[in-house]
Order: sequence, then structure tokens, then C-alpha cells
Amino acid sequence: MIGLVLTEKIEQEVNILIVDDVIANLVVLTEMIRKSGYVARPVTSVKQAIQAMEVTLPQLILLDISMPDMDGFEWCERLKKDATTRDIPIIFISALNSTEDKIRGFKLGAVDFISKPFEHEEVSLRISTHLKIHRMQQELEMYNQKLQKLVKEQMEKIATEERNLIYAMARMCEARDKGRANHIENIGKNSRLLAMSLQFSGLFEDEISQDYIDTIELAAALHDIGKIFIPDNILQKRGKLTIEEEKVLESHAELGAKNLSEAYAQSEYNDFLKMAIDIAKFHHEKFDGTGYPMGLRETEIPLSARIVAVVNMYDNLLKCYEKEGDGAHEEALRRMKLEANRSLDPEILEVFLKVQRQLKR
Repeated sequence: MIGLVLTEKIEQEVNILIVDDVIANLVVLTEMIRKSGYVARPVTSVKQAIQAMEVTLPQLILLDISMPDMDGFEWCERLKKDATTRDIPIIFISALNSTEDKIRGFKLGAVDFISKPFEHEEVSLRISTHLKIHRMQQELEMYNQKLQKLVKEQMEKIATEERNLIYAMARMCEARDKGRANHIENIGKNSRLLAMSLQFSGLFEDEISQDYIDTIELAAALHDIGKIFIPDNILQKRGKLTIEEEKVLESHAELGAKNLSEAYAQSEYNDFLKMAIDIAKFHHEKFDGTGYPMGLRETEIPLSARIVAVVNMYDNLLKCYEKEGDGAHEEALRRMKLEANRSLDPEILEVFLKVQRQLKR
């Protein structure tokens, strides 16, 4: 039904621009086009043709090659470079009938070539054929646009559902790790802010793209996903942990990475999961090599994990100093500065300190 309505609308509006400096040719072609049921718009020069197109664009152009102000080849080339006119079918009309002329015309974007003198049936059939092709292209373009819109809406819906699922998983850990409300939201937003700031700083512009920035915001939320496997008596213990209990707690890094890796094995082209694995496993590594689980140092630690290590320490320190009210932020920054070249990458920390007023707390 939509295609039928569109077809009827196009048929009603079909007008054909005829550009030829020979009046006799214009008269003949105008009469042929009118008898074929279309609106003929004859002009004698490219200048007049341009003025006519400023009023209404034609559905097809019959264009002479040899004209005084600008030849047909040159104007055809200009029309095909303009986004507004490049899809209008152009048929060359000319007494020039050499193979070279035809090849040149087709290379410039013309769809057909009609030689003088004109035969009514030939002209009518060629115009009808190219108008049908043009109409089908318009309909196809319309359907493609609708399809692209639907696909985009579905992809956005899927992305939103995946995001909600990921945050739901992360909140399971947050609910068991008492006293850390809004931790995952803070880590995600601050990781995004820091990654963006690092890109602008020029330090990591080759590594950090817009996709990287979008991905780290979501992947950072799963940094502690391995805590799902840690017993409550250790995760929620109020007093100091024993050495054995510390070892169990530290295992959350490898446990989280292991479970994310099982999902990644089914989807190896998922950049989100790859980054989430790096963050979950290495966000407790330290710049000086004294962290866990593998004792990596400096740039051996994935960039995403080094970024999350900074924002994670900040959020944890805010919790430690929350009794100090407004002073918690300043005290957290003071302690973090002491960790440059120890726990934290000094270059990342330097950029972090520059944007600290924009941090989500």
C-alpha cells in the first residue's frame, strides 16, 4: 500500500527538464514528453536550467552536449557531485554519436544516450524505463531508511537491556559488600571521565577511542564481580581479616576474570567482555609490582585496569573518610598523591587530579 501511494505521488509530480539550445529540438521533445503523459520543462541553456531547478527539481533531465555557455558533460559532472541532484537520471541527447562520447557520458554518471534525430517511441520507452528505475531506487531508499531506523532502535533497546543486566549483576556484589552504596555507579562514571580526560591529554590518544570510553564505563562496573564467590563471613567481616581470609578475598580478582572469560569464549569479538576481564583480574595490581594476583608492574598492567585502580582507590578512600564530610575529598586526594609510582600510574593520577572537581562522589 505504501509503495502504491508513493508511486501515484511520483507519477503526479513527474516533470522532465529538457536542456537544448536548438529551439526545434526543444519543440519536438516537449511534444513527445507531453504525449507520454509527463510535464515538459524546456530551457535553452544551463543557466536557465539551474534557475528552473531552484524552483522545482525534475525527476529526469534530457541534456544536450553541445551548448554555448557550458557543455552537457561539464554540467552533468557538477550535478553528480552535488548531493541534492546526484540521483536525478540524466539522458544525453546529441547528434554526436561516437563511442568515445557515449563512454565519457556514462563515466560522468549519465544513464542513457539518445541520438538525434529523435524517434517518439524510442524517446518514450527510454524515459519510461529510467523513470521506473528511479522510482524503484526512491522506494528502496525509503525502505532502507525505515529499516535502518528499526535496526537502530532495536540495537539501542538491546544495549539498554544488556546495560541493565550488567548493573544488576554488579549490584548483587554491592548488596553483599555492605557500606558501599553507589560504588559501581561512581566507578563507571569516573572511569569514563578519566578515560576521556586521558584521551584529551594526548598521553594515550592512540589507545583510547570513543568506543573505548563507552566500553570502560560499563566494563568498570564489573570490576568486583568475583566477590559473588566470596563467603559472607569474610566479605562482611567487621574486624581485621586473617592472612588466610585475605587470600580468599584476593581470589575474587581471578574468580571474576575466570567467569567472564567463560562468556568471552563464546563471543571472542566482544570488546566489552575483553576489557571487563582485564579490569576484573588486574585492578588490584600495583604500579610498582607489589599487587595481586600476578604481580604485574607499570605498563604490564592493562590500561583499563590502571584507570579503574585510580578511581576505585578514590571511591574507597571517600568511604573511609566520610565522617570528615566535605574534607573527605581533599583527604582522599592527599592519600592518593602518596601512591604515585607505588599503587598508581603517576601519569594517570596526574590527569585524575586535574579533573577531580568533575568526579562523581
